[in-house]
Amino acid sequence: MQKVTIKTLKKMKSAKEKIACLTSYDGSFAKIQDEIGVDVLLVGDSLGMVLHGDETTLNVTMNDMIYHTRLVSDNCHRALVISDMPYKSYTSPIQALENARRLAHESNTDMVKMEGGEEISEAVSSITQDGIPVCGHLGLMPQSIHKLGGYRVQANTEAEANKLKEDALLLQASGAQCLVLECIPVKVAEDVSSLLDIPVIGIGAGVGCDGQVLVMYDMLGISEQKFKFSKNFLSGRDSITDAIKAYVAAVKNNSFPSISHSYE
Repeated sequence: MQKVTIKTLKKMKSAKEKIACLTSYDGSFAKIQDEIGVDVLLVGDSLGMVLHGDETTLNVTMNDMIYHTRLVSDNCHRALVISDMPYKSYTSPIQALENARRLAHESNTDMVKMEGGEEISEAVSSITQDGIPVCGHLGLMPQSIHKLGGYRVQANTEAEANKLKEDALLLQASGAQCLVLECIPVKVAEDVSSLLDIPVIGIGAGVGCDGQVLVMYDMLGISEQKFKFSKNFLSGRDSITDAIKAYVAAVKNNSFPSISHSYE
């Protein structure tokens, strides 16, 4: 079983092979997801909501991220592991580098993920120059939920869409090697995916992205909140394993997300 690397993801983008990504928070699920063939396991700060029961991701700490990422990375042999830098852990380039080093060293993650555009570009550059791969995150950014005014679609206007594209190009130029786009119109996501050389993974961003990610608990239909961009893959199936297999297949054959799971 060959390890998925950043180079693998770039090859998949070039070959137009879709990247299947799911969130993962513990060893048991990580092992199942890895064996089934999920390409990327994202240890998201969404754990604050789906595991801790909080209303936002803002209370998640660096210790939380290290603990859960270590559980995943220790039980994952094929998938590439990405771990979120939690809220307020990268307010300056110096702090960002210190925390990225700690997260990479103590959790054994393959890549760290950071939310933001121009405001984090210097931090992204510092971290990548230190040899730690970075995944960016634009669109709906849960760590900025109060600033954004709630969980709603982003980049709805031409000005907002153009700013997002500029930020995406800047993150790539700063060294980011992957990008997550969340809750933005399909056309905007398609444009960004075409503009960038790095892989673009969408959640609520339409089928035009290079890959898809869902929160595991949403994909199994057990989250309290129901989102338009998600789908219950456990419904009508006998096991969690079958649900994950169905999700991976749907991403790979472009049947998910459909228009009903996307924003125009």
